[in-house]
Amino acid sequence: MPRKVRDLIRDLEQSGFVNRGGKGSHRKFKHVRGFIVIVSGGLGDDAMPYQERAVANALARIRE
Repeated sequence: MPRKVRDLIRDLEQSGFVNRGGKGSHRKFKHVRGFIVIVSGGLGDDAMPYQERAVANALARIRE
């Protein structure tokens, strides 16, 4: 079962990403180290596989 967009956002914020705004349902998250991830969709929407991959890759890169 896919995760919800709100779960991806929570993971990003807990790892130090800050919501820098966006247009419509798009949210741009930026980390102090310069990594950027864009998450789109409503909070209750199912996350798409490419969104889950993008968040997982960003979280892995900041832990390196």
